[in-house]
Amino acid sequence: MAALPLLSHSSPHSVVAWHRGRAVTRNAFLAHARALADAFPAGRHYLANCQDRYHFAVCLAAGLLSGRIGLMPSTFNAAVAAQLAEFASDAFVVSDGDEPPQGLPLLRMPPPPAETGEQDVPAIAADQTVAWVFTSGSTGAPVPHRKCWGKLVRNVRAEAQELGLDDTAFSVLGTVPPQHMYGIESTVLLPMQCGGALVAARPFFPAEVAAALAALPRPRVLVTTPFHLGNLLAAEPSPPPADLLVSATAPLDPDLAARAEAAFACPLLEIYGSTETSQLATRRTTQGIDWRLFPDVCLDQHDEACWASGGHVEQPMPLADIVETVDARHFRLLGRNADLVNVAGKRSSLAYLSRQLLAIDGVEDGAFFLPEGGGELGRPAALAVAPTLSAQQLGAALRARIDPVFLPRPLILLASLPRNATGKLPRDACQALYLRYRGEGRP
Repeated sequence: MAALPLLSHSSPHSVVAWHRGRAVTRNAFLAHARALADAFPAGRHYLANCQDRYHFAVCLAAGLLSGRIGLMPSTFNAAVAAQLAEFASDAFVVSDGDEPPQGLPLLRMPPPPAETGEQDVPAIAADQTVAWVFTSGSTGAPVPHRKCWGKLVRNVRAEAQELGLDDTAFSVLGTVPPQHMYGIESTVLLPMQCGGALVAARPFFPAEVAAALAALPRPRVLVTTPFHLGNLLAAEPSPPPADLLVSATAPLDPDLAARAEAAFACPLLEIYGSTETSQLATRRTTQGIDWRLFPDVCLDQHDEACWASGGHVEQPMPLADIVETVDARHFRLLGRNADLVNVAGKRSSLAYLSRQLLAIDGVEDGAFFLPEGGGELGRPAALAVAPTLSAQQLGAALRARIDPVFLPRPLILLASLPRNATGKLPRDACQALYLRYRGEGRP
């Protein structure tokens, strides 16, 4: 596997993307990528700060064509920019919006060239580094993970096979950002490598998602998260039919999965993975709790952890989850290692406690978390959006559902939770709210 094509589309006129309601052909996409590659400054590392998914894909392709390496932090601000500059002193930002480059050199996304001509699909060396993807470690300092072209291609081709999308022309609409590992795999590389068409837009509000999905030709795929799915199903009118739903970033409640399949009139498949390992497994949530590993991926228990290796995994990596092996290709998730709570000798999990909170009538959103430093006697805290309930009413409802030793201290009522673009609650945002509640943070 010395080299692999940038695109799998067989015809120069194949649709690679849908951009602002118009089809972008293979020829036009490659011409745009080459024009951007020619405009790149001398630096070898770039950050694609593009809100438009098509522009992100063009930047990714231009990087591959020119031997540049992408930098993909979990967020982008002045502090992260300073850390990236220390990691790669030649880093520059490619942007299609008005966001400041945070002190790094800036290149504006150029418009597509008027004339494309015939564009050959380039082959990219399998060992070429595509990007450094950063996760936030326990200290908050970004931790880089290398992603090479051959492994990423193997990953998304296996994904297409597991999702039943191989050898099918399909359109992919995503509610997740392309800079997230799940986003780049399932909304950018999956269509690029499996004959599909990515959708430039990233709709946020339910009406926007429904309109964008309805405008796509079928078969059409919606790549989303449990948080976004819940919002879609709570809105009126009902969403248009799809041909496949894909969910990741957090475990999906089976009831939500069943309602989603009914509303969209199609199957829903979950993906399990991480930034470090990329995608590892899938399951159809309505048909059971077991996950099925991607081909050639293995799980092994040692050093009091479960390690993933083989297939597209760059190097053996420990999982953050507690895993029960069913057989060579199937496993169950029992919870996250960092999710366990032990108060006065009793054990529970943050995920279980959060589910009990969300099950209370009147709670629109909510989550338990462990404050840094252990909080009050090691007890968890909780954030909740419950406009019709007082803290006392919510506390009484929780007391009827969970052991009193796990009642949150404090229970913080908010108008909304600080979820990020993938629906997750960043730990530092929870900690900041906790400190502000206790009067230790800035007002």
